[in-house]
Amino acid sequence: MGAWNFTSVTEFILEGLSSHRNTQILLFIVILIVYVLTLMGNLIIIMLVQADSSLQTPMYFFLTNLSSLEICYVAIMQPQLLAHLLSGNGMISYTRCVVQVFVVLTLGTVECFLLGIMAYDRYLAIFHPLTYAVVMSKLRQLQLASICWAIGLLFGVIYVCCTFRHAYCGPNHINHFMCEMPVVLKLACDDTHVTEAIVFVMAAMVLVVPVFVILTSYGLILYSVLHMKSAAGRRKAFSTCASHLVVVTVFYGTVISMYMIPRSSASPNRDKQIAVFYVVVAPLLNPIIYTLRNKDVHKAVAKVLR
Repeated sequence: MGAWNFTSVTEFILEGLSSHRNTQILLFIVILIVYVLTLMGNLIIIMLVQADSSLQTPMYFFLTNLSSLEICYVAIMQPQLLAHLLSGNGMISYTRCVVQVFVVLTLGTVECFLLGIMAYDRYLAIFHPLTYAVVMSKLRQLQLASICWAIGLLFGVIYVCCTFRHAYCGPNHINHFMCEMPVVLKLACDDTHVTEAIVFVMAAMVLVVPVFVILTSYGLILYSVLHMKSAAGRRKAFSTCASHLVVVTVFYGTVISMYMIPRSSASPNRDKQIAVFYVVVAPLLNPIIYTLRNKDVHKAVAKVLR
């Protein structure tokens, strides 16, 4: 029963965010606006970093990677959500479902490690300012970013192989607006306990390592900031780190809730409600949070508008 050949389901039916037509139209309008703003916000960050030499630093290199990741994510995930809301038809082919699971998990894994590296970058910048430029050279930046993407691709392949090695021969209705591994696994016709254990261990690895780096880095930064004599230095460090921590909290909070906290049958809509945050809300918040109080970005915008 554990082979690909036994799969008889050729398509899945996504039940979506709502079955009420008026609500679907309202959600379509709201998510379309968020989609456009998300693409514009992240594209603006990428263009500003490329256009302004003062922003071509390690922090903004990793922020550009994050913005590129968010663009890929929303460009792949949200058009289907919008199409389903507009048509009222949530049908998705088996192949597209496999691709969607792969994209969600690959990009999610990349973001986990990328946020950890961004925290480590801030630690180096504050604690080792004299050697920072040497340690975080262009080559090192490319190496760290490449490692993130390589780990994401590897884990994505493993997740997909684990999920779709099972037989899907019966029900094909998914109470979600996209194919996501935990909800797809519920439809498997054979035993999934081993797969669930593997997924849990891998999710723990993806989450624990970056979270440890983030908490350690920001814990040391906070300790250092509290002992700074310069009030201006404290404000700048707090401003930068606070924006990073908001992004980290939103992203990791929702992902941990989705992949590591046991599900309850009393809340069948919980999975898709959580997913809205990291599929729709988080990609929009990231460019806003990272740039809202960032004076370097404000100066770059002023230069472009002159």
